[in-house]
This record gives sequence, structure tokens and C-alpha cells, in this order.
Amino acid sequence: MDIDFVLKRAVAEIIVREELEKLLKSGKKLRLKEGLDPSSSDIHLGHMVGLRKLRQFQEMGHQVVLIVGDWTAQIGDPSGASVTRPMLSAEQVKANAQTYMEQFFKIVDKDKTEVRWQSEWFDKFTLADLVRLTSKFTVAQFLARDDFNKRFKAEKPIAITELLYPLLQAYDSVAVQSNVEFGGTDQKFNFLVGRELQSMMGQRPQQCFMTPLLVGTDGTQKMSKSLGNYIGVAEPPHEIYGKVMSIKDSLIMDYFELLTDVPDKELAEFRQALDNDRVNPMELKKRLAREIITQLYDEKAASEAGEHFTSVHQKKELPEEITEYRVPAATSSIDITLALVEKNLVRSRSEATRLIKQKAVEVDGEKITTHVVPVRNGSIVKIGKLRWMKVVSGD
Repeated sequence: MDIDFVLKRAVAEIIVREELEKLLKSGKKLRLKEGLDPSSSDIHLGHMVGLRKLRQFQEMGHQVVLIVGDWTAQIGDPSGASVTRPMLSAEQVKANAQTYMEQFFKIVDKDKTEVRWQSEWFDKFTLADLVRLTSKFTVAQFLARDDFNKRFKAEKPIAITELLYPLLQAYDSVAVQSNVEFGGTDQKFNFLVGRELQSMMGQRPQQCFMTPLLVGTDGTQKMSKSLGNYIGVAEPPHEIYGKVMSIKDSLIMDYFELLTDVPDKELAEFRQALDNDRVNPMELKKRLAREIITQLYDEKAASEAGEHFTSVHQKKELPEEITEYRVPAATSSIDITLALVEKNLVRSRSEATRLIKQKAVEVDGEKITTHVVPVRNGSIVKIGKLRWMKVVSGD
């Protein structure tokens, strides 16, 4: 793996680049810290940007240390959200972490990863240890963090427990003797606290490796599950393919650069072809979708997803496998919100209602505007562009 490629492609900022480059050329096996925030169980393509970097470093012979934030998840890190995040129970944290790790290892090499739980060291913490840790920084330093500063000026609440989050994350770096910490640009403050604490504790300060924040499928805000503009790494290949095909044309090159290993020279040709209208953006999206799915699954899955998209969306055919919703023979209407929830096609009735208001739900080719809709045996329900359901009546 070329060091120059790793340190330039899909990189927002490195602190300190010159020092990291020297370490990489020294032959020393580096410990690469990645924090797992189990406040959510799913990983999307936004996370994949940084995880691909970890995989590249692994291929250069370095050691990933995955820290499961079972303590910090019970505090909550706003990370720019400008709101207090809810605390999670230990049971929620464990369940989320398990799902997260299954998805994490779709990208990162499990055999070259050391998994550590914060409770290994924080279970042994006493009140005296915590007081000593808090004495090393001032409130003013922490209020300089952008999201805290905005909330403070807006007179919005900031829990004292939230101020502990950067400290605990910083101590993680000390506990595992991190050489490089990875994450998005929204974690810069926390990374720098880690560097400073390591210096105070007599360790060599870690390098901070920050990747860009991927813009979501809406083309405006960063990819986020809560905003609904995400593509999950564990979604079925045909759904990933369909969502990639739906991204705005302006995102194509960013996605290629951040999510694939297509050579820079070839990307320059793509960019020039787009600028000069010498290529249909749809063809580049197809290539992009294949590249992403091949990484997460394999070439066969990518090829099948492409065939599915062509038949269902371009030729307007129904998918071969379609969810069936069975109703009694005499049924002439159904509550579509209940049906979609029951068949796990939406997460909640409120989501179904929102989709109906957005005119994203069709029954037999007609967009619906109400919850209760007339149906017949064989009625086809289409939700957005990628989900389908067939009504089957009979005893």
C-alpha cells in the first residue's frame, strides 16, 4: 500500500502529518485507535470512509485497536448535534455493540483487530481517579468546543456528564497506548484532548487522523441515520445499489474518492467526462454501486444487484422476490401504515405516514394520500423506489 496514497486520498486533516509519515517509514507497528460508539447499532457509508483507512493501515502491517465505548455511550457525546444525547442502559450498549461489530468487520480485518471495552479500565476507577482526571483541564477549555460553545451561548443545557465525555475518550488513548486515533472531523476536539492527556501521562502524543464527513443521499447534510439520508453497509445489495443510483450527480466524484480505490488518474478522467457531458452520470453511478457492493459483499452480489436494478427500475418490471401481505378473502381495504410496519417495510407508523404525505407510496400505480386504501387480490404496493409488497387475499 502506497503511503502517499493513504495519507492524501480521503483525508481531511492529519495532526501531525510529518510525524505520522516518519512513524510509517520507521517500520514500527503502530496501534490505531478507533472508538465504537454503541449509541446506535448500524454503520453506514459515512462510517465506511474512516474504516477503509483502518483497513489500508492494516494492510501496511499495523494493529487496529477497537474500543467499545460502553461507558461513554451511557453519557452521550453530542458531536455537533447541539442537543443532550440520552443515556443508554448496559443491555442496550451490548446489543448495539454486537450488531455494530458484525458490520465493522465487513470492512476491517477482524484477525488484525484488538477489541477492548472501556469497562476494562473504568470499572477500576475510583472517585479519586476521576477527580485527578478532571483537574487536568479547565471548563473554559471544554466550552471552546464548537457544539458546547453554541449551546452555552444559546443558554441550552449542558450536563456535567457530557463534559466528562472528551476526558474519558482521551483516557482511552492512554489506556491502550494509542499511536494514531481515527475519526471524522467532528471529533477533532476530543482527539486533541487525547494528545494532551497522553503528554501529561508521559506517553508520546498520538497522531490524529481525520476523514471527511460524507454528504448523505439528499445532497446537503452529512450522512445520518436520524436524517434518513443514509446507505447502510448491512443493507441488501439491491437496496445499496438502488440508493447509490439515487444520489445527486454532484456527489458522484466525492463518493468515488471517499469510498473506492479507483485510481486518481481514472477519477480525473471521470471528472473531465462529466464536466464535458461526455458520459451519462447513470453509467458512473452503476460503476460506483458495483465498487461499493463488491467491497461489502462480492462481485457476484454486485452483478446481481445491477441486473435487479435494470429489470425493476429501468425496464419497470417487478422484482422476482416480493413481500406478501395476506388478508382474508372478503377484504376490500387495508390500513397501509399497519401493513407496512407488520411486514418490516418501515420502522414505524409515523414513518409510513410521512412517506404517504411525501407521495412516496403507490397502490397499483396510483399515489395514495390516506392510510386506508382499497385493495384487491394481487394489488402491488410500492414504497419509494426500492420496496415492494403484494396483497394476497384468501383463507
